[in-house]
Amino acid sequence: MRVNRYARFAWATLAYNLAVIVWGAYVRASGSGAGCGSHWPLCNGEIVPQAPRIQTLVEFAHRISSGGSLLLAVAMLAWAWRAYPRGHQVRLGAGLAMFFMITEALVGAGLVLLGLTDKDDSVARAVSLGIHLVNTFLLIGSIALTAWWASGGRALRLRGQGTLALVLGLALGGAVVVGVTGAITALGDTLFPAQSLAQGVRQDFSPTAHFLIQLRIIHPILAVLVGLFTIYTGLFAAARRPGRTTRWFVRALIAIFLSQLGIGLVNVVLLAPIYMQLLHLLMADVVWLTLVLAAAATLAEPANAAERATLAEPALRASNT
Repeated sequence: MRVNRYARFAWATLAYNLAVIVWGAYVRASGSGAGCGSHWPLCNGEIVPQAPRIQTLVEFAHRISSGGSLLLAVAMLAWAWRAYPRGHQVRLGAGLAMFFMITEALVGAGLVLLGLTDKDDSVARAVSLGIHLVNTFLLIGSIALTAWWASGGRALRLRGQGTLALVLGLALGGAVVVGVTGAITALGDTLFPAQSLAQGVRQDFSPTAHFLIQLRIIHPILAVLVGLFTIYTGLFAAARRPGRTTRWFVRALIAIFLSQLGIGLVNVVLLAPIYMQLLHLLMADVVWLTLVLAAAATLAEPANAAERATLAEPALRASNT
């Protein structure tokens, strides 16, 4: 792959955003979400908070780092428009990243202004966290695709991909659903921490438990089912597109998913301490990004006649039957 200056900048932007996402999870897990009160973009009505509490410092630092993400997205878009011609996929990726960066800021502002922070355990907060997670996945996925295409990755070709595109789309959708249930589960772990593993299990199956507790059991079940389907998807993609890049992504996806399962199990056994929640979230983002890039590599425009012939084989077999 050709890693030019723009590609290095895009990859660095992705890494920075992952750090911001993890810090945002720390804001929620540490109970610092209301550190700036119900004010946005100001913090407790001030540009720079005076004599702040530790929760205010945590939340204010997250806002500053999020502002840095916005500036990087603007720079990535402006650079793409100067460095790449009209219609180039890098322009598309950077434009999508800018769009989802704006919606990310709006969702974050809505959480603060509507008071869906700190100890709020409403359905509205659970729904808003799900929306936030979906937007975050779309944001980092767009940045990753921008970096991938700037590094020499070929443009997507969905036409004629048939079952392969469908299976990859289902895997991506499943990963989003698992991410949403994970965000809601993490909220329940934060607001209703269990004192022991046995107590946590009893809470999960108690008919009188809060809905956030009752929903906790859904996430691990979905994670296992979607993970197994994702592994199948990777193997299916490697069989249909037996290139070196696709095989590498499939191996990486399987290894990362198995690692994530182990981390999730440890997180449950240790009763979801903050550091394990942050690691679990980071690995979820890595699984998502690996799946996005695997799909991009698998569904790319063929580079030569041999690849075009391989792409056409399913259609030829269908026409001869």
